[in-house]
Amino acid sequence: MMKKLILGVLGSGKGSNYRAIQEAIDRGELNAEVRIVLSDVESAGILGFARDRGIRAEFIAPGTLRSRLDPETEAKVVKLLQGAQVDLVVLAGYMRLVKQPLLEAYPRRIINIHPALLPKFPGLESWKQALTAGETTAGCTVHYVDAGMDTGEILAQSEVPILPGDTPESLHARIQIAEHQLYPEVIRRFTVGR
Repeated sequence: MMKKLILGVLGSGKGSNYRAIQEAIDRGELNAEVRIVLSDVESAGILGFARDRGIRAEFIAPGTLRSRLDPETEAKVVKLLQGAQVDLVVLAGYMRLVKQPLLEAYPRRIINIHPALLPKFPGLESWKQALTAGETTAGCTVHYVDAGMDTGEILAQSEVPILPGDTPESLHARIQIAEHQLYPEVIRRFTVGR
């Protein structure tokens, strides 16, 4: 049997994508193990969910920079991930840009899911951007992480129609359903194709 893919998850929020990945693992659909969960938000739900499952979960004090971690903190993140023997770094609602030394330590081994059909609508609240722009479809994208904001190579996308009368909330809820199907599916490719 193939060795399990070891995942390290970085998140800033309630962790619904991490939950979807963990549930796919529990159902035996994903030959992987989440070994460590890190968050830049001390009260993040993602940490509580991981702790409830007996998975190592740590708060990483974000430091003074708003959009990313300072290099020293990012080096600490690398040490924690390497210490947990992580093969693939999974960003699940992680609201900071990833820079060095994390990109250097995990080249083409950091992935993110974004609630838009990139390259359209990078950045925050992209479902609102899609509605405002009068788009007829929205969706989500899984991509490799590089030094830019949502600019890495696209691995997969899932389209979600924008319906008449959609609110930002109703559209976002449907995009999240698509995310929860797409993200475990893309991670599964890493378990067979490495």
